[in-house]
Amino acid sequence: MHSNTRDSFKSKFGAIAALAGSAVGLGNIWKFPYEAGSNGGGAFLIVYIFFTLAIGFPVMLAEFSLGRRSQRNAFGTFQTLAPKTKWFLFGILSIIAASLILSFYGTVSGWTLEYVWLSLSNAFKDQSAEDINTIFNTFISHPYKAVLWQTGFMLLTGAIVMAGIQKGIERYTKIMMPLLFIIIIALSISACTLSGSRKGLEFLFFPKFSELTADSILSALGQAFFSLSVGMGILLTYASYIPKNDNLVGISLKVIFTDTLVAILAGIAILPAVFSFDIDPQAGPGLVFLTLPKVFQSLPAGQIWAILFFILLTFAALTSAISLLEVPVAYLVEEKKIRRPLASLIATFAITFLGSFNTLSFGPLKEVHLFGMSFFEACDYLCSNILLPIGGILICIFAGWYLNKAILYSEISNNGSLKIYFFKLYVFILRYIAPVCILLILLNVLGILNKV
Repeated sequence: MHSNTRDSFKSKFGAIAALAGSAVGLGNIWKFPYEAGSNGGGAFLIVYIFFTLAIGFPVMLAEFSLGRRSQRNAFGTFQTLAPKTKWFLFGILSIIAASLILSFYGTVSGWTLEYVWLSLSNAFKDQSAEDINTIFNTFISHPYKAVLWQTGFMLLTGAIVMAGIQKGIERYTKIMMPLLFIIIIALSISACTLSGSRKGLEFLFFPKFSELTADSILSALGQAFFSLSVGMGILLTYASYIPKNDNLVGISLKVIFTDTLVAILAGIAILPAVFSFDIDPQAGPGLVFLTLPKVFQSLPAGQIWAILFFILLTFAALTSAISLLEVPVAYLVEEKKIRRPLASLIATFAITFLGSFNTLSFGPLKEVHLFGMSFFEACDYLCSNILLPIGGILICIFAGWYLNKAILYSEISNNGSLKIYFFKLYVFILRYIAPVCILLILLNVLGILNKV
């Protein structure tokens, strides 16, 4: 049995820290505030929480069950649970998806390291909004600077994964996740003391359902689904390291709670500042890198808050990046019998090389396009809009329709030692509700719903 020789999480807190860290990433701190700002604030938040519990939870629990049952990597999971079938192709798809996501995730993560350095050197002091915009554009279009930061971030990620589950992933996520919470709580408290911050808090917590549109609802569904890292092999792989006596339902709910709480705290930290300084809450992805540095200038001890914020972003990026890298590394170790240090080096350098094209697509490769998109845009579009929804749908089909329900119940109930009263409802959601909702995400991002 693989469970006898494989590394595993040593403590329940370590498992939850690692799993929550895989979910908590740039999507929570970078993306959620501008998604909420663009889609009605409080109304978006309520719909987002609803979909996280109604759709994200069932799919997450299914991935946890499959991974722990098999005690294998994403590829090996389907060879174990569906031998002599084509389901192993889904395992390959998961490994490809995780690797591609990390290739462009490393690009944005490299930006966070640059902004930590800029904050430490007080480079934003006395800079106008136009100057800050120039700083950002000059950096991302530089012929090698952004690649160096991306490479540095990837090497740090690879070093943690190389150390293994207990000595690497678990050890460092147990440090980074509490620090992440301390920093984001401090930033949230600081933001609430700003003059005019009340408008931002009212925007986030007092819903105006009249402003909620069909696109906003689908955006909330998409944010809930993608934020939890489902459909890309991460949860399958991490779950294979969860001890058999741990409660998967409890772990799932704790991960969802942590992930949602970080997103809300990010909204508290950012949106009051946005309203306090009369910034458009619909500023979009540029809110963090173009708008907030100007806000920090105006705060008491603004440099300190800027440093803390971009360290926070880096921690969030790193906890997600190590979970993404573990997917191909676990495959190389278990299926190709490559020792973990070498497997980590191979995966790290291969993904960094691929990611360099995404990073350079803002500079020297700016004019090179695939299907009318830059390398970064094409990679992001393929992963976020196609591979992840397909992965989520396939998880629902496999766990809801193909897998023997006795196996699913056995994992969720710890071989019957836990009472699972909602199991029939859970299977119904997994079979019918969740895949339909994820399909709507896929059709929406592909623009097909707009044509109906």
